[in-house]
Amino acid sequence: MERETMDVSLENYTSYLSDDCLLSIFNKLESELDRNAFGLTCRNWLKVRNIGRKSLTFHCSFNPTIDKEHAKCIPNILARSPCLNKISLAGLAELPDSSWNTMRMSGSSLRSLSLYCCSCITDDGLAQVAIGCPNLVVVELQSCFNITDAGLESLSKGCHALRSLNLGSCMGISDRGVSAIFSKCSNICTLIITGCRRLSGVGFRGCPSTLCYLEAESCMLSPDGLLDIVSGGGLEYLNLHKLGSSTGLDGLGGLAFAKSLRILNLRMCRYLTDDSVTAIASGCPFLEEWNLALCHGVHLPGWSAIRLYCNKLRVLHVNRCRNICDQSLLALGDGCPHLEVLHINGCVKITNNGLAFFTISRPRVNLRVDEVMSIGPSIENLFRMQCNEERF
Repeated sequence: MERETMDVSLENYTSYLSDDCLLSIFNKLESELDRNAFGLTCRNWLKVRNIGRKSLTFHCSFNPTIDKEHAKCIPNILARSPCLNKISLAGLAELPDSSWNTMRMSGSSLRSLSLYCCSCITDDGLAQVAIGCPNLVVVELQSCFNITDAGLESLSKGCHALRSLNLGSCMGISDRGVSAIFSKCSNICTLIITGCRRLSGVGFRGCPSTLCYLEAESCMLSPDGLLDIVSGGGLEYLNLHKLGSSTGLDGLGGLAFAKSLRILNLRMCRYLTDDSVTAIASGCPFLEEWNLALCHGVHLPGWSAIRLYCNKLRVLHVNRCRNICDQSLLALGDGCPHLEVLHINGCVKITNNGLAFFTISRPRVNLRVDEVMSIGPSIENLFRMQCNEERF
């Protein structure tokens, strides 16, 4: 009897707690288990738990049946969670466009959205997102194969605050869609277009100076497109790993106009010539890291230009370059006063004597035999927003 009286008293006591008070308590809970237990107490506490949820992450199970069930739950969860800052639905390939109808009423707080590999979303679904989530700052659409220029145009009209956009492997987009993004999103600073082979680069014409990070791996950019890419003047990081050429000609000399460039990845750019290396080295005085691995078109004049002009260079990658020789290595040793690390292996024209002479002349330079595929800042960090996260 005494126990029942205590339970009733406790229930009466908690019923007087305001939603603001309950929300303050909920926000102090650190573990996911405690937050779930809080929501299971009663209907009102469940409502508070939903209000307090700031982040939602679904993990792909790689089981189509399970993922389909998860996709069915999304609209209800979104409708009950009006204060979400971040949503990650990576891998939910069964997610239909209709899932985003509820965001018209509850998406104004959303700032980060990841739809990585959500291959079912189309331009119509992205238009719903743009209408319902006007304050989006981070959007990931990598491998969303049904997104076209029309979807990007809708996104640009509704999400003017956009700063980071991942369009990797979106095969349906062209320069028109990229141009639409730049025309409306004047604060964009990070863009990934890796694998978008329909882009020539001319859609970057007039891009804002805020654009400082660009991933364009395995693209087919034209010489004019490369000039447009650097037209904003703010690029500090540029990844052109395995850049293709529709003409078979080297158009990379235009990168010399990227005056703010600090990190440049030209790994496997087989059309690169000494003239372009010289132009880049002389035109980009702030280069700190340069990846030239597998760039077989660079000979002694190119390496000598790096020695002469790259006074701030700290890290250089020359792995498996067929045309770097002992004389080229000695030329590098006579310049680049701030060089700290040289990634070098598989260079058939470099002899042990050449390495020994370089080590004697530059004992503080760390010679490394590892080959680094990715350089610069972590992509994950550029697209990450910190908040309380709930996983499913």
